[in-house]
Amino acid sequence: MVLLFSVLSLGGVCTGPQKPRREFQLQANSDDFWTLVDRESKLSTVASGFGFTEGPVWDPAGFVIVSDEVSNKILHVYMDGTKEELVSLGDPDGNTYDRQQRLIDCASVLRAIIRIDRQGEYEVLADRFEDKRFNSPNDVVMGPDGALYFTDPTLDLPNGQKQELPFQGVYRLDVSGKVTLLTKELSQPNGLAFSPDGKRFYVDDSEGRNIRVFDFTSEHTLANGRIFAQEPGGKGDGVPDGMKIDQAGNIYVTGPKGIWVWNPVGRYLGTIVLPEQPANLAWGDPGYATLYITATTSVYRLRTKSHGFVPYLSVVP
Repeated sequence: MVLLFSVLSLGGVCTGPQKPRREFQLQANSDDFWTLVDRESKLSTVASGFGFTEGPVWDPAGFVIVSDEVSNKILHVYMDGTKEELVSLGDPDGNTYDRQQRLIDCASVLRAIIRIDRQGEYEVLADRFEDKRFNSPNDVVMGPDGALYFTDPTLDLPNGQKQELPFQGVYRLDVSGKVTLLTKELSQPNGLAFSPDGKRFYVDDSEGRNIRVFDFTSEHTLANGRIFAQEPGGKGDGVPDGMKIDQAGNIYVTGPKGIWVWNPVGRYLGTIVLPEQPANLAWGDPGYATLYITATTSVYRLRTKSHGFVPYLSVVP
């Protein structure tokens, strides 16, 4: 039985195109959901007026890094709603920090994983596997070993360009620049995350509408892949996309209408329904007890009881 608790509190002013919006709701499927999110939680709008937001990363300096896939920019978004352009780049997507807190981006048009410095200059870290160009790197996370792990679906393959790899893979990029294929069994791999202990690796399949979990081995490979959870939905609904994990190992995945939450053993706990369809999310603020959510034309902020697991803070350089 789904328990419904509804709150509407949207701070800020929307400056983008007006679209039909849902009411912010907390839909609990288990009482354990309320140990992660307070019943009285209020959603606020950090900034709006974007084309399509993706790839949030919290910077301890007090802002969120956000990709806008329509304006083709990566921006610093401040808590007062101010936006500051970092770099103009064709179709930037998922972002993360590496262990030196340098920004890593999935550059779909470049078909590459790139690193961007504080002045907005970038360098390509990898754009090929076995001499064939990637499809359109989508999301990236740092692993417990300090390497970068990323998905490469065809979701944003540039128009008029050919797919060179005959599959949609999940890869490891080590500090030497070596690219290793981890799996090609997903039809459209998208969001990904590691468990806090580094023993499990999660990746969702947007086309299959499921989330897979693998054992992460001491050789930095994946084993024993299986279905962890499903996000049912119909045409026009959101699909499994961005993914993050809290310090207790609970998994938060954007999907139909909001953020779906499961505990570490795959029990569905509830959904955070958002006014706009979310694509991705990140933990931020001191203590990492706030979710920053990129949802279509806006960036939202939601305080939580849970504290986020932030991979780059867990690896010693």
